[in-house]
Amino acid sequence: MTRMTMLSAALLVAMAGLAQKDTTTTTGSDTIRIGGMIIIKKKGSGDNGTNQNKTVTIQRKSKKPSNVSTNYGILDIGFANVRDETVYGSAEANGYLRTTRPGEPDFTSDDLKLKTGKTSNINFWLFMQRLNITKGVLNLKYGLGVEMFNFRYENNISYHRNPSYIFRDSIAFSKNKLYVGYASVPFMLNVNTRPGKKGGLSFSAGVTAGYLIGSRNKQISGERGKDKLKGDFDLEKFRLAYIGELGLGPVRLFGSYSTTALHEKGLKQYPYSFGIRLSNW
Repeated sequence: MTRMTMLSAALLVAMAGLAQKDTTTTTGSDTIRIGGMIIIKKKGSGDNGTNQNKTVTIQRKSKKPSNVSTNYGILDIGFANVRDETVYGSAEANGYLRTTRPGEPDFTSDDLKLKTGKTSNINFWLFMQRLNITKGVLNLKYGLGVEMFNFRYENNISYHRNPSYIFRDSIAFSKNKLYVGYASVPFMLNVNTRPGKKGGLSFSAGVTAGYLIGSRNKQISGERGKDKLKGDFDLEKFRLAYIGELGLGPVRLFGSYSTTALHEKGLKQYPYSFGIRLSNW
């Protein structure tokens, strides 16, 4: 009776072992697949001239790239300037560029000249996503972030608030800048020459739509010290710009050109910028 019990238990254990799923499968006489690894066997001649199996190749199945990839915390650092199409001396321009002293001449483009080496564009993108359209080569890129411009003026001009206008100041400023910030959403078509791999050439082109979230005129002088005047200064609330990106290996370059004027009235200035993008892709 004891022998029959032990034999039955052994038979049950053997059947349970055979019932378990085996992760090792044979796809052919010369190939064995173990999970994501493939072992290929080839026949070779032994020392006695007989055929012997030899394992010569181990391959791992490559993972299919994801259709959506996300990049967080992207930083742009660049220079900025404006394309100025203002008709100086016109009634529209003189309504915003006001003279405040008798005999003072009308404003010219020199009055609003920028310090090109110190006028900057810094953008911080909370995230960008890349959506696969065609085999990872053609993608759609979109995201959300903040675009920030610092326009540094060479001359002693100041902004007035309520009503908004620009006037020549009597103070000599060591620093005089207009800060403008936008909450922006970019949309681009991206071409990646080496999908799923690093070090390839990629380029993107599209548009960005922004909304004004902050602006101020910051000045530093010996007479007034540090002075900040916050206001919208009749700046255009919405911004639409062409944008582009070029990547080669770890290097990323960006550029933008606004199709919307910086101010709602008086001035016809269109900002543009270019610089380096710190991004994983």
